[in-house]
Amino acid sequence: MTEPNTTQAVQEVIAALKDKPGALLPILHGIQAALGYIPADSVPVIAKALNLSRAEVHGVVSFYHYFRDTPPGKHTIYLCRAESCQAMGSAELEVHAKHKLGIDFHETTENGQFSLEPVYCLGNCACSPAMQIDEAIYGRVSASTFDDIINELEKSA
Repeated sequence: MTEPNTTQAVQEVIAALKDKPGALLPILHGIQAALGYIPADSVPVIAKALNLSRAEVHGVVSFYHYFRDTPPGKHTIYLCRAESCQAMGSAELEVHAKHKLGIDFHETTENGQFSLEPVYCLGNCACSPAMQIDEAIYGRVSASTFDDIINELEKSA
């Protein structure tokens, strides 16, 4: 069951945006911006407000990788998967990151510290492979630099 302040946030976003043309995506973006994810029990509430089926709302949430249905970690790690980064070793970095964190894309570590997400260009192609953690962008990321950055973030937790 969603917490009361989560339910209130969902209701506020729906009330503010439900009358916009094509309101579903703005509502989903608004809820994700407010909470960091789309709670599963908000899907029927959104569906009712927009006169859609729950399947239609769930289909949009599950189609777009941007939307999460679980709370994110304290830090979100975005690994670039675009062509330039792939050419410079991002596949190996991806394998290393998943192993180090013990999670796959769209998952959060057990301690709630890190979520791992794919992204398809950070605009840092000259410094491939690239990643972003929260608002900071890193270039020429190796397994070793990845570990150093993660270890520093763990120390500051």
